[in-house]
Amino acid sequence: MLGIALALAIGYCFVVGVCFRALSAPAAVAGVTELKLVVDAGHGGIDGGVVGVKTKRKESDVNLSIAYLLKDRLTDAGFSVTMTRTTDQGLYGTTLPGFKRRDLEKRKEICERAAPTFVVSIHQNFYPSSASRGGQVFFEKENPQSKALAESLQKELNVLYEKQGVKPRVAAAGDYYMLKITPPSVIVECGFLSNPKDDELLADGNFCAALAEAIATGVLSEIKNLAAT
Repeated sequence: MLGIALALAIGYCFVVGVCFRALSAPAAVAGVTELKLVVDAGHGGIDGGVVGVKTKRKESDVNLSIAYLLKDRLTDAGFSVTMTRTTDQGLYGTTLPGFKRRDLEKRKEICERAAPTFVVSIHQNFYPSSASRGGQVFFEKENPQSKALAESLQKELNVLYEKQGVKPRVAAAGDYYMLKITPPSVIVECGFLSNPKDDELLADGNFCAALAEAIATGVLSEIKNLAAT
């Protein structure tokens, strides 16, 4: 029995080791010895964002849930991860007029102080037509690294959503504050809360875990591309 148990334990460790090596980040990218990322959960506090058409969940809550899942996966892959928001509260300090701008400025401060390789900002989409579905990634059009990361993430989101019968989307340039900060950043619109099917998926823990895995895989893929250049 002891021999069988030992063999099983060795086999388990081997499988885990192979999986971990497959997900681990390269030791260095362009002279960087520590791979750092910022995961930004959009909205928070009195700024709840959009609301699920079926579940009535606030975007801010969905964002935070996915952000934590993403942080765990990136940490397991060897990244040092900073989150801009760790609670359901915003970063504006006070609800006096101008709170949205203060919230964004605080996020920018956190991102630039962390000096990460990339910033991934998590959001949910909403469109007047409930037919729109799937995840879409936005990048800063003047930043090649932002665009490359967005395209890597978009590829993984398309694979995930195609299993749900959703047509692939294309990463797009966006004119958003969080894309204009110093570290290369992207905004990941994980799905459409205006679509009942997407809304239900984004309330499903298993789907959100798969979504976080897809984003982490896209990040790692682009990191490896950088390491190879």
